[in-house]
Amino acid sequence: MTDLPPKPKSRPDKVSLLRYARLFRQDILSAQPARLYRAWMAEFRTPFFRSYLLNQPDLVSTVLKARPDDFPKSDRISEGLRPLLGESVFLTNGETWKRQRRIIDPAFEGGRLRGTYPAMWAAGQQALTRLRARAGEVVEIEEVASHAAADVIFRTLFSVPIEDEMAQAVFHEFRNYQRSQPLLNIAAFVPLPRWMPRFFSRRTKKAAGRIRTLITRMTEARRQEIAAGTAPDDLATKIMTTRDPETGELFSVEEMVDQVAIFFLAGHETSASALGWALYLMARYPDWQDRVAAEAQHLSTGEFSELSSLRISRDVFRETLRLYPPVPMMVREASCPERFRDREIAKGAQMVISPWHLHRHERLWDTPDAFDPARWQTENGKACAREAYIPFSAGARVCPGAGFAMIEGVMLLSLLLRDLRVDPVDTPEPVAHLTVRSRDGIRLRIAKRD
Repeated sequence: MTDLPPKPKSRPDKVSLLRYARLFRQDILSAQPARLYRAWMAEFRTPFFRSYLLNQPDLVSTVLKARPDDFPKSDRISEGLRPLLGESVFLTNGETWKRQRRIIDPAFEGGRLRGTYPAMWAAGQQALTRLRARAGEVVEIEEVASHAAADVIFRTLFSVPIEDEMAQAVFHEFRNYQRSQPLLNIAAFVPLPRWMPRFFSRRTKKAAGRIRTLITRMTEARRQEIAAGTAPDDLATKIMTTRDPETGELFSVEEMVDQVAIFFLAGHETSASALGWALYLMARYPDWQDRVAAEAQHLSTGEFSELSSLRISRDVFRETLRLYPPVPMMVREASCPERFRDREIAKGAQMVISPWHLHRHERLWDTPDAFDPARWQTENGKACAREAYIPFSAGARVCPGAGFAMIEGVMLLSLLLRDLRVDPVDTPEPVAHLTVRSRDGIRLRIAKRD
């Protein structure tokens, strides 16, 4: 296949540490060498530390599916994100993380997701109405996707539409924040000495503070509603009223603010990234777009059961997550010495798991850079789905909202293409900052479907 979707250019194999830091700051993906698409394991050396990127499936599994305390989240991840996320479940380790998951996980169980679907559907209807009104125009689709994903989060978490005044304020602050702070600091990928300056600004800290102030107001208002017995039955209420089964404790307001911050980041920013790229791929490959649209014609009632027949849309969305995983890299830390591929791994070494490279690995996938939703029905696709596909991580630290994200993405993609056609205007350039986005946005022409 020659019509390949866009992929960042790779840097030369050897560059200075200073040059690498500059490239990393501009874009995580193009700062990496092409050999990572073929390597089973790559070592990155600095005068002070060693980092290892793992692509070999059994090594990836060893790190992700081990006991969480064996390969905890690297503390260096938090160097840029802690001002926003505090002690959220995305950053914590040990007993704190275990307690948080015991409280959070029940809110995202299968039966609970069915209950959130009407709110998702309502957000999808509003997104369709807004986009239908722009038929005949060229739109920046990442902005559209961001608006829709934020509406889903506000409706499912706090039972308010995005038009709510407080929701609007949070949404706009997140938009201002998203490109100012990379998901991974350079110190996470190539650990630098503690005295070396970190790449986040006073402006980023202030933006994070404004977001947390707004979320605190929403959380305190919900706590008052719970006390008065007037709180709606949504995700926020479920989480705030769930006691740790081991200690009987509830989240404090501060703890809940931390968790809401990561819910917005994971449920808004990552979902917007995936939906934006999915719509672009549909514009680039109109045959697949027509198949998704034809399958979606039965979507009408907003019943959860309608999702079961969206098999083509589900494969398209899975393929989008393979090519453009919203979170392109994850960093763990070895808690004790290890030996991988005859290399001695010292305690404290940074273990980098890269969905971006694993999902495009030339020794694992057939035509790894091609857009081919049909691959998920092939033997190679099924094998790679088990061994080399981790858009939501894996193991004990798998994203608790993975099922939520798949339901949301498939429904929004199908609903929008049921009534509308999208056509490409230019070719976007993927970059990774907070998530995998386009450097200059994704512009699509919108038309009503006949």
